[in-house]
Amino acid sequence: MRNGQSSKFLLRQRPLSERLIDNGFKRLAIAMAAMVAIVLISIFLVIFLGASESIHRYGLKFLVISEWNPVTDEYGAFTAIYGTIVTSIASILIALPLGVGTSIVITEDILPSKLRDLIGLMVELLAAIPSVVLGLWAIFVMEPFLRPLLLGLHTNFGWIPFLSTEPIGPGMLPAILILVIMILPIITSISRDSLKQVPNKLREAAYGIGATRWATIINVILPAAISGITGGVLLALGRAMGETMAVTMIIGNSFSFNWSLLAPGNTISAMLANQFGEADGSQVSSLMYAALILMILTLIVNILAQLIVKKMRLKY
Repeated sequence: MRNGQSSKFLLRQRPLSERLIDNGFKRLAIAMAAMVAIVLISIFLVIFLGASESIHRYGLKFLVISEWNPVTDEYGAFTAIYGTIVTSIASILIALPLGVGTSIVITEDILPSKLRDLIGLMVELLAAIPSVVLGLWAIFVMEPFLRPLLLGLHTNFGWIPFLSTEPIGPGMLPAILILVIMILPIITSISRDSLKQVPNKLREAAYGIGATRWATIINVILPAAISGITGGVLLALGRAMGETMAVTMIIGNSFSFNWSLLAPGNTISAMLANQFGEADGSQVSSLMYAALILMILTLIVNILAQLIVKKMRLKY
């Protein structure tokens, strides 16, 4: 203030060029965001219109029929739906403790720093391996190596429906294990980033009241990072549901329904990859119907991911 007069803040008059650049960037960002929505809606419409013939012909019965026979022109996706859901959920149940445990080892001072850096590098390299290479490795290395173990499981626990079939080669369980390898880097990387974002003050406060390292990790650090870990797990679940090449090479691609995880099976992605190249007539519409089901399943997973992450964030 000077001479009892109130001072006034003078705003700089922005040049016309700056305003034009800002408005142009704003419109460009809105256009790019709209393009994403347009692409998603167009994909959904193309698949829905392509599947309309089978939707009218089969309705919801398509979801519970396991027969897929181009000769008799009868199609059903139950085997592929069962294989998609079972392989995805089973792979998540196996990869979750492995991925979170690995991220804890990498972020916490449990091992020497050089060894932790080496493990982190190996996880990143695992994520860079193409799926077709993992599929070849599964066929020629993993499945023959695991076959005696799977045969032992069938011999001793064959009374369980999920182990009731003698393993003779590719099957659902090898596909589950290859999915574990493929989604493990996703869970590990996102969990590691979530754990690193936990403030050190929480760790120091827990140590200050006498908590041990593992008590701090279980009761303080993991709850603080649970929303990020949950988002990573559900993102990995979506990846497992949509994985194509490696699963196609090792699952057996059978349309005969069987509860056993040791028997050959199928997934929606593998069925699309195998059948679409030679499909004709109503088979194309049935494949489009199966693709629409896969899109709906992944949409449900994404919606659940948003809801669960939001709920976890509010809780913790």
